[in-house]
Amino acid sequence: MTAMATSPVFLAVALSLVSALCYATAAVVQERTAAGTPGLRGALVRASWWWAVLLSAAGALLHVVALRYGPLSLVQPLGVLTLVVAVPLGSLAARRRTSGTQWSGMALTLVGLTALLTVTASGGTPDSALSGTEVLVVALAAVTLIGVLVRLTTGRSSLAGLGFAAASGIASGVGSTLAQKLAVGPTLSWSAAGIAILTVAFAAGGLLLAQKAYGSGLGGPLALLTLVNPVAASAIGVTLLGEGFQYGTTGTLLAIAGAMAAGRGVVLLSRPQPERQYERPARSDVPVPHPLPTRMLTGTSRAA
Repeated sequence: MTAMATSPVFLAVALSLVSALCYATAAVVQERTAAGTPGLRGALVRASWWWAVLLSAAGALLHVVALRYGPLSLVQPLGVLTLVVAVPLGSLAARRRTSGTQWSGMALTLVGLTALLTVTASGGTPDSALSGTEVLVVALAAVTLIGVLVRLTTGRSSLAGLGFAAASGIASGVGSTLAQKLAVGPTLSWSAAGIAILTVAFAAGGLLLAQKAYGSGLGGPLALLTLVNPVAASAIGVTLLGEGFQYGTTGTLLAIAGAMAAGRGVVLLSRPQPERQYERPARSDVPVPHPLPTRMLTGTSRAA
């Protein structure tokens, strides 16, 4: 038992599970904060939002540490457990039951994400990283795409949550890619300092965009964010780092099928859920009070 507890794979799995729990709890706290606060500025002054920030930071740190003990092919799929934990936890916090539609949406999203992560493989060396010019190109492209998403969905109540969630996923995915650049070549230079600033900026932007997304609910925005984050990182790897899909044409078709399944799951999770709270059933044996009969005076009044 001791040998198993100290094995690298066991430590990687344990750290990944705790990381997913931290991310899920942070998402629920952000969603409940958004539900009770009219705007983003109001959320920033609430202590609950800063607890969500600490939980997100703890989840990110645990995820990085898990990658030191286990391969990416093991650690990354375990991250999608955030969705499995967050949706039921959010229903519990809102005092409503998790519906069958939500369970179906979670299942489709998880199956789709698992398919995408299974066929994704690195075609380069483990030390592959973006160059300085590529970092600037990725940062400018990400900022432009995030701006377009925010502009297109602002003011549209039905799409605002998903638009901000997609923008948050892009920001988080780019932030993870830039963090990998720092981890591969940690050198003291002005270039490294600039990349560090960009990494922090994208991470903070992703957190703020997620807060805006959770104003429309938890399930759909969290599912889309969980989907877009690795897809954005994979797109950078495919286009700039020579990465691709395993199993050739079969792997590409599996990735497309996974994306379609995950997209359907996001649609199901985006359906509004009734704010039905648990209530005690009314007792039928409680007597209902009836009004007392009143005396009606008829005829002539009494003589004195």
